[in-house]
Amino acid sequence: MRYLPQTEIEIQKMCETIGVENPSDLFFQSIPQKLRFQGKLGIPAALSEQELLAHLKALSKKNKTVDHATSFLGAGAYHHYIPVAVSSLMGRGEFLTGYTPYQPELSQGTLQAIFEFQTMVASLLGMDIANASTYDGSTSLAEAVLMALRLKSKKQKVLLARNLHPEYRKVVQTVLHNMGTPIEEVNFSADGRIDLADLQKKLTPEVAVFCAGYPNYFGVIEDLAGLAKIIHANDSLFVTATQEALSLALLKSPGSCAADIAVAEGQSFGNFLNNGGPYVGLFACKQSDVRQMPGRIVGQTLDAQGKRGFVLTLSTREQHIRREKATSNICTNQSLCALGASIYLALLGPVGLKKLAEMNVSRLQFAKRTLSNVSGVELVLNGPAFNEFVIKLSKPVEQVLKHCLQQEIFAGVSLKKDYPELGEALLLCVTEMNSRADIERFAQVLKKVN
Repeated sequence: MRYLPQTEIEIQKMCETIGVENPSDLFFQSIPQKLRFQGKLGIPAALSEQELLAHLKALSKKNKTVDHATSFLGAGAYHHYIPVAVSSLMGRGEFLTGYTPYQPELSQGTLQAIFEFQTMVASLLGMDIANASTYDGSTSLAEAVLMALRLKSKKQKVLLARNLHPEYRKVVQTVLHNMGTPIEEVNFSADGRIDLADLQKKLTPEVAVFCAGYPNYFGVIEDLAGLAKIIHANDSLFVTATQEALSLALLKSPGSCAADIAVAEGQSFGNFLNNGGPYVGLFACKQSDVRQMPGRIVGQTLDAQGKRGFVLTLSTREQHIRREKATSNICTNQSLCALGASIYLALLGPVGLKKLAEMNVSRLQFAKRTLSNVSGVELVLNGPAFNEFVIKLSKPVEQVLKHCLQQEIFAGVSLKKDYPELGEALLLCVTEMNSRADIERFAQVLKKVN
């Protein structure tokens, strides 16, 4: 099959018609000869399909994935078991379409899937209404901050908890970079939770919004209700960001703790690790603020014959209204990932999801007890946690990580770059994919190196 629509003869005829000898004269005649590359590019000869597949398979064997090693990595990307039915249903032809999900041609089936997704997200986050998803958790947070600044237009300062995911904070800082919005970080205390004294000191009248992780980057669970009282007493808005959405099956919802906007990363719900993406951002707010919500909302209605139907209800984006009136320039939601999340949540149901979350907590407690018995390992930031916790090592973190990798163990995420004050600290994650035998073996490996 040819990938070029014109033959050489056709191309030559076109060149003769417009008066050039060849296409290069047309495209590159404005570039001086001395600036043109004259040699041959160092590109290997083309491979046959069979040779190419063999080459790619050989390259893939150089990777080490969670399928080949025991992983204690978390920090925003979580290794959970995904029922086979999720991939099977996501791959049905009805859902695989070239149409973007805001076109009039959008099918009732896809609209209903988005509607169900919104309903489950709103329920999990305890908020009135959720949108059809955003790119991921970090961009959801950036959109939440922009929304808060619109709602509190007379205030312009943003406070970010320092124990919020470092990459989430960087995304917010990048999005606000050219707006001149002051951003300040609030420190954390010895147990890993927000330092309330530092928060009170920085909560000045010009603060529009304060953003906190729930659980935070260290897996520690904040007292959201207490924080909300402090924030609202300053007439500021309170935004929560949940990097591990499974925790919401056990914790009080952000909405029930008086959060104004709640966002989360939905990768844990039926989406593979995928080398960091694509993921799916969850976004929910109060009904009273829905006009400032980014993205789109699918609603339920009745048609002229009284039959149940689904429609694109609200879409205050730049494609639908005047650009300067748009709430967001995000041009797509993650429909397929949102569909996977919906199928996953429907399969497990509220009871199954809660049992899975309880299993994660049980494995976390076992890991804490087991690893704390290893000489040279110290548990730090010991606030109440979900499935992540921090240990401090007596040896350099890089040395420990390298040794564990040789034993087919991904030992965790080093905190030295983002939190140098914690010293040789490692962020560990334990999910239902880590058996007790995995944890005990990890402890034995740590004993030899630490």
